[in-house]
Amino acid sequence: MPRIHVLKVFVGEDGRGGNPLGVFLDGGAVPEDRRQDVAADLGFSETVFVDDPESGELRIFTPATELPFAGHPLVGTAWLLAREGYEAPVLRPPAGPIPYSTSGGYTYVVGRPEWAPAFEHVELTSPTEVEALAGPPESHDLVGVWAWEEKGTGVRVRVFAPRLGVEEDEATGAYAVRLCALLGEEIEIHQGEGSLIVARPEPDGGVRIGGKVELVEEREYPV
Repeated sequence: MPRIHVLKVFVGEDGRGGNPLGVFLDGGAVPEDRRQDVAADLGFSETVFVDDPESGELRIFTPATELPFAGHPLVGTAWLLAREGYEAPVLRPPAGPIPYSTSGGYTYVVGRPEWAPAFEHVELTSPTEVEALAGPPESHDLVGVWAWEEKGTGVRVRVFAPRLGVEEDEATGAYAVRLCALLGEEIEIHQGEGSLIVARPEPDGGVRIGGKVELVEEREYPV
């Protein structure tokens, strides 16, 4: 029977927040034609099926669709592979090879903005406006809404993605990649109920994102 690790990814400095993630390190034990149903049943914004932990081959599913790239699943999986003693040289989702690293309690991956879903960007004038939203503005079904907390440093973000089967995401690494590329500078993203994502543009056009990861539980999952 396959085992699932449930993680929280992009946990805030005070221990709040963190986006739940399911990872099957023995993803090959879950038949390909069952993976979408499993992701929907678990209900996390993403679930990862690692087909080969030695090489980093993996696939990522939301409750509604498969993604070639997503940020918090890759950060969480990189952390878990290192914790379990695997030394994959890179992560290999369908989008392409993803470098990763760990430092100072943070786990980092480097992605390209063109790999991320085509989020709309809506800038508001204050974090208070962002927090007051009752739902996605103008009925957008894939949108990041943001405002500066301090110009050039902190950004308050909320991400709504019903197109992907996620009404509102707690922490969205793929959107962090898009937003950081748009702004062209290093930023700290405060999202959801307390999640923290750090993001930095790379010279080659990629974006390095990172954060803290915690293990919630490990259990068997009947397929």
